[in-house]
Amino acid sequence: MVIIDELPFRFVEGIGFRRFCKVMQPKFSLVPSRQTITREVGAIHNHERGKLKKLLKGRRICLTTDTWTSIQNLNYMCLTAHFIDDDWKLQKRILNFCQVVNHKGETIGKKIESLLLDWNVDGIFTLMVDNASSNDTAIKFLKRKTKDWKRTILDHDYLHVRCCAHILNLIVVEGLKDRNESILRVRDVVRYVRSSPQRLESFKKCVEKEKIVSNQTVCLDVCTRWNSTYLMLEVAVKFEKAFQRMAEEDSGFKKNFGIKEGDDGELVSFEGGETIELVSESGQVRSRRVQRIPTKLDWKNCTMFTKFLKLFYDATKKLSASLFVTSNVFFDEMYNVEVKIEKLIADNDPLLSKMAFDMKKKFDTYWGKGDRFNFLLYVAVVLDPRFKLRWVKFCYIKTKGKEVAEQMEKRVKGALDKL
Repeated sequence: MVIIDELPFRFVEGIGFRRFCKVMQPKFSLVPSRQTITREVGAIHNHERGKLKKLLKGRRICLTTDTWTSIQNLNYMCLTAHFIDDDWKLQKRILNFCQVVNHKGETIGKKIESLLLDWNVDGIFTLMVDNASSNDTAIKFLKRKTKDWKRTILDHDYLHVRCCAHILNLIVVEGLKDRNESILRVRDVVRYVRSSPQRLESFKKCVEKEKIVSNQTVCLDVCTRWNSTYLMLEVAVKFEKAFQRMAEEDSGFKKNFGIKEGDDGELVSFEGGETIELVSESGQVRSRRVQRIPTKLDWKNCTMFTKFLKLFYDATKKLSASLFVTSNVFFDEMYNVEVKIEKLIADNDPLLSKMAFDMKKKFDTYWGKGDRFNFLLYVAVVLDPRFKLRWVKFCYIKTKGKEVAEQMEKRVKGALDKL
């Protein structure tokens, strides 16, 4: 109960729990103390760890790892194992969640090595990391060390797999860079509406007056995660008229955004709006900006962003799944993204065209002519009976030309022969 419900160990010493035990079974007087629970949780951990060690023994496993810094400036790393069990079911187990001294490549590499030796793992198939440059150093360190293990990985060239979903994130961030003012203004009005029950109730009345039929409610994003920004914009643009009505009728809304009527009759903000501070991760004030209500152009921009971001959102969602295999779908998703970007570059809208052009440059940085991806991912595509080798060649003819397509076909076939 303590483990499943994530209760503190002191829970068993609570008056309410002890009274509950007495009512349920008066003869049960040996209600454990927090020290007993601590020992028993430790014993369960050791038992489950032993079972997992036996399960991993002799298997080829794929590893994923990620590091980050908490708000207390402590560095953490999570190491997760993925493998196929005897019943041919995909399994996922978190091996370690631990602190690391820093994010340097050699530090990460040494930590992963010590954790794998502790688990007695010697059959690594792939190691998937994000795009931090320090991970290149960590991979090189592990490549050297695996030579000393009893059973080395299949081929050292196949060890390093960059996370496709992470690369898509970087491409989107590049496209949205310096185009955030419209998004910031929409976020401002959503934040205002979500800041209290009274304001949210007032907004719902505006929705009813505008006869907007929707079961959704405006949601505030996490500004460092573009996918949550997409979800916020997707809902907010549906309620554009409700926000406009609130600007006309709600006195608190007018005061917060310093609203006045423009020359053309449109409601606009002036310098009297509320000033907010943009704070950096280090805690320093980066800049100050005045909150303004979104203009018609801002809403138009956000509507376009939403349509564009949906492509990346759907692809990232599919590639980030953990309950089914995704390596065989990566190529199809990346091909669709590239084709869409190319179409938008040729679009008549200058905003979308420039945004797509910036994304294309970032896309080529990681994708190149398709040779910058781990070739095991191409192998997964070829082994999928829906695609096969002809699909790889077909896609490259469409995007890179016949010459590049034939070269890539030859290289993928060479990787297959080598395997």
